[in-house]
Amino acid sequence: MAVDNDVYERLAHSWWDDDEPLFSTLRFFINPVRFKYFKFILDHVLKIDCRGARLLDVGCGGGFLSEEFARIGMAVSGVDRSPATIEAAKTHAAQERLVIDYRVTPAEDLPFGDGSFAFVCCCDVLEHVDDPEKIVGEVSRVLAPGGVFFYDTINRTFASKIATIKVMQEWKSTAFAVANAHEWNRFITPMELTVMLERRGLTNKEIRGISPGGNPLSNYLNLVRARKGAITYRELGRRMAFHLSNNTMNSYAGYAVKEYRS
Repeated sequence: MAVDNDVYERLAHSWWDDDEPLFSTLRFFINPVRFKYFKFILDHVLKIDCRGARLLDVGCGGGFLSEEFARIGMAVSGVDRSPATIEAAKTHAAQERLVIDYRVTPAEDLPFGDGSFAFVCCCDVLEHVDDPEKIVGEVSRVLAPGGVFFYDTINRTFASKIATIKVMQEWKSTAFAVANAHEWNRFITPMELTVMLERRGLTNKEIRGISPGGNPLSNYLNLVRARKGAITYRELGRRMAFHLSNNTMNSYAGYAVKEYRS
């Protein structure tokens, strides 16, 4: 089954709509966790004053991460293949009085010169594309030597087949995404991604899991409640309390650094 990436064009008007489950789950479940992690790496591991630094958000969607980075003073550019999505991102950024350079362009052919950015992020993207390593190669090309690449994606495991394919897309009692929003065979193991990074001159530094809190039964029952409209997906996100963990069996995030070469 082909991944339905056109869903982001069809539903682009709903990127910031609390009632659109596909986007609100990304916005309230995953985005706060991954941005908090990336900010921790900047502040406490790399100890970088990133104000004014250039960051590129590859596959930026409606701008969830772009806006967070812009709020901490970074000079942000965002690219996405969907024109309607970029329009939604521009509109919301203007409402928030944030200056972000949004452009319609595929991630496989970035319209920027070599070494243009100190930081690149690419989140919720690599599992949707035909050639993830080509995108990693473009990320490496536009990163300056010593630059930092932030990412998240989905592991290819039995756990991710249940959580992402069955629960999110197929089970009628819980499904909130279109049937082919993801395709399990496109998911990427941490080892596969690490090898891709190394082949493209990027050294992986850390990988952390993104996991729900609570127990599986409570989470399932809350998913059913949200599917029935008894609770909002924003409330569902609060109850499920996603957080960083050492469990990479489903979603995971991390960062890599572009090596200096003579």
